[in-house]
Amino acid sequence: MSEKLSVLMITSEFPTLERPHSVPFITRQVEFLERAGVDVDVFHFKGAKRLSNYIRAWRRLRTHTNGKHYDLVHAQWGQSAALAMPKHLPLVITFRGNDLEGIVGKDGKITLLGRIQRGVSKMMARFADEVIVVSESLGEHLERTDFHVIPSGLDLEMFRPIPSADARLFLGLPPDKNLILFAASTIDNPRKRYWLAREAVDLLSKKMEVELIVANNVPHTSIPYYMNACNALLLTSVHEGSPNVVKEAIACDLPVVSVNVGDVNKRIGGIEGCFVCESATAEALAADLEKVLTRGRRIKGRDIVRDLHEANIASKVIEVYRTALQKNPVKSKMQIETKTEAETIS
Repeated sequence: MSEKLSVLMITSEFPTLERPHSVPFITRQVEFLERAGVDVDVFHFKGAKRLSNYIRAWRRLRTHTNGKHYDLVHAQWGQSAALAMPKHLPLVITFRGNDLEGIVGKDGKITLLGRIQRGVSKMMARFADEVIVVSESLGEHLERTDFHVIPSGLDLEMFRPIPSADARLFLGLPPDKNLILFAASTIDNPRKRYWLAREAVDLLSKKMEVELIVANNVPHTSIPYYMNACNALLLTSVHEGSPNVVKEAIACDLPVVSVNVGDVNKRIGGIEGCFVCESATAEALAADLEKVLTRGRRIKGRDIVRDLHEANIASKVIEVYRTALQKNPVKSKMQIETKTEAETIS
């Protein structure tokens, strides 16, 4: 007899009434895991960099799970795994960026809390049965070499090429101006370095007519329109794990100019019309943006990211679940029944 895999997913970020557009890559992963036949019970909390919030969440989790059965725990971000201690079930952790690279303060340096968070995350990695990192560079921060590199997936039905004129009309943007997109959940996050993007576009505006378009705190369904309306995406972060915004831009055939963080070089380094800027200065970024605008064409990137469709990513995550269960003599006897999806992506 086969049993359905039941997973408790713990995450310190999830959409709420106050932040309805938060972490779409997590909600999408949950959706596709469930489509594949996995029962996912999401327990989310807001750490907000406060130990008291984690203690309350730890207690609330015990109430939430009382009387329920799970086969394993999947923690999103290293610090979330602390709620699973003491460990009673196989534990999988996905590390996504600042959990291993640190929280950036207004001075551009890693904060004390950021260093503590990195320490906690590395410690949690020792307890995990299996570890997922969203980019190879994140794995370099771990004290173990047995990890799986699985980036966040894409919704290729949502992120697709749309005629630029239609996208600009939909968003009410000017039809005949060069537009540079800066997309982030908030421009107040020092890690994103909005100020650097602003300086680069201001420099470029002295040579040609160009405008910086900021898409923050907007519905995720609107982002494809921004990407098709604009002439380039600009990424200026201090660090990233595997920035989804870059992969989404590639799926929309939007040229990307980015500093060299996370797996950006792997994603766009070989794409004509995209530029990885080794020097994170406004002058260097402005120069690369000028090259993109002078070229004046979309890229050919969509085929490059087809393998990142969320259905494929979900299958890889389920394989990690299987591996974690095989390390437990009891769970290894289970047969995990999952559905397969035959999907044709245009």
